[in-house]
Amino acid sequence: MSKRLVKPPPRTADQVRRIMLEYFFNRNQNATSRRGKSTGAAVTIKVLRAELKASDGLTAQEVHANLTYLLSHKWVEEQAIAKSFSTPRGGLVPAVTPYYAITAAGIDKIGGPSEFMNDRFHGIKIEAAGQNIITVGDGNQVEAKFRETGESLSELAEAIKTAVSLTEAQKLSLVADINSIQAQLAKAEPNKSVLRALWEGIQTAAKAAGLGTLVAKAASFLSHLF
Repeated sequence: MSKRLVKPPPRTADQVRRIMLEYFFNRNQNATSRRGKSTGAAVTIKVLRAELKASDGLTAQEVHANLTYLLSHKWVEEQAIAKSFSTPRGGLVPAVTPYYAITAAGIDKIGGPSEFMNDRFHGIKIEAAGQNIITVGDGNQVEAKFRETGESLSELAEAIKTAVSLTEAQKLSLVADINSIQAQLAKAEPNKSVLRALWEGIQTAAKAAGLGTLVAKAASFLSHLF
């Protein structure tokens, strides 16, 4: 009697994102040119889909959906390369080819902190303080143990920026408060009273703007710090 093959469980979105970002990281590490099918740090969507399908079995849908996420968090960037092609009648037809490559934030996320990372702490020997500072999606730097908290706040900040029910002044105020929380998360021991005061205002306004799911996600991490 033949054994029935057990189908592995589907990958989560975060697992797919990790696979993709590691692909971009390794591609950048091994690149000998800026762009190129086999040697470039930046690749076209066609090459990206083909190589991720061959290496990890990712579908085109998984690649496109999660590339959007990586782009929105600025771990990957799009580089538009414009060219012109001559027609048989002597005319020129413009064409733009998007290439995709990992950013500094993406490199720090996979490879760990660098002495050349965003200079908010320039002049401070982070390693001497016994801390591990990483960069999250919005470019803020947090203690590594608060990575999930920082990333959930980054997601909330991005959603606030596009919330149609908030004025531009409200968006600016809320994002500034989120950045203040992120600054606290760079400490080994964030100030609880500061976190609590900032978060109360953010969650009230964000919930009213219809962002309750993201508020709840961030709150699940922040609640352990109050």
